[in-house]
Amino acid sequence: MTNVPFGNLRLQYDSIRDEAESALQQVLDSGWFILGQQVSAFEEEFAAYVGARYAVGVGNGTEALQLAVMALDIGPGDEVLTVPLTACFTALAISATGATPTFVDIRPDSFNMDPEQIETRITPRTRAIMPVHLYGQSADMDPIMEIAERRGLYVIEDAAQAHGAEYKGRRLGSIGHIGCFSFYPSKNLGAYGDGGLCVTNDPALAERLRLLRNGGQSKRYHHEMLAINSRLDEMQAALLRAKLRHLDEWNDARRRIAHRYDELLAHSPVTTPVEMAYGKHVYHLYVVRSPARDRLQAHLEAHGVGTQVHYPIPLHLQGCYRFLGGKRGDYPVAERAAEEILSLPIYPELTDDQVEYVAEVINRWVP
Repeated sequence: MTNVPFGNLRLQYDSIRDEAESALQQVLDSGWFILGQQVSAFEEEFAAYVGARYAVGVGNGTEALQLAVMALDIGPGDEVLTVPLTACFTALAISATGATPTFVDIRPDSFNMDPEQIETRITPRTRAIMPVHLYGQSADMDPIMEIAERRGLYVIEDAAQAHGAEYKGRRLGSIGHIGCFSFYPSKNLGAYGDGGLCVTNDPALAERLRLLRNGGQSKRYHHEMLAINSRLDEMQAALLRAKLRHLDEWNDARRRIAHRYDELLAHSPVTTPVEMAYGKHVYHLYVVRSPARDRLQAHLEAHGVGTQVHYPIPLHLQGCYRFLGGKRGDYPVAERAAEEILSLPIYPELTDDQVEYVAEVINRWVP
């Protein structure tokens, strides 16, 4: 029996071992570990990569979202619209500021926020929209931006899974007022620990983000505003600089694997993902659907194929958000998706033989 793990980060490290170790050694030799030359250089390089004017490195992706909300002066009494099918950290970042997450159901094809439902969820307390570019595919940004502009709202892009993904030729993160990224190790661009970053085209927001990530300090020991401590460290920045040079190559490999899955599973008992015509999907995850998802997952596990479910519990049904009063049936598209989705192995080092084996196991399955 062939074994296909869901992920294997060691393979990527082995492919760039010399570059990674050289990057780490530079930091060790410098003797400077927080907010130094590596962070500044990575901020410039990543901003240029996504097509934004400014980037601000922070501690992790959740804090990137939290700092974005804080930078826009959103807090207690305010609401931020986001989606119920995402990692809970999206909503927790909103809650950390004292603001309240409010949910908008998703489209069944892209798994992303349904723009046609946004205005039904706007209230006088709504201050921002936080679309999530889930699984590596863009939300439909033009109508989202149009609604935001017309209704006087900010847009914060949760691009934690979408490094290098595009919407109508523009890289994600550069379209809204602030774009937020995670460098969790398994991301398309992952650190060897935690890390995050905000991008923006607004110089005032960039400066505010820099203050907010560093305790509100305008200079050392001069704290100008209430803030948090959330700083990308030099080692992670150095590693990310080395890996950024490979990101397009790795994304292209993910796309090739996804398209091969598409071909091999075209007549299978599962529904394969849809790449929306408006953008370029970078397949952080390759997510299929089946009404018999749990049986399919057990079948794949029995044949040595690792899978995961991203995400099994919609946010309005999470225990931590019980106080919002959400109930089953409120967001039917997200709820149905959560019962049917299954993530298959996809990473740049996955071999053709492994992809074919996964597809073969699925094609042999009888629901």
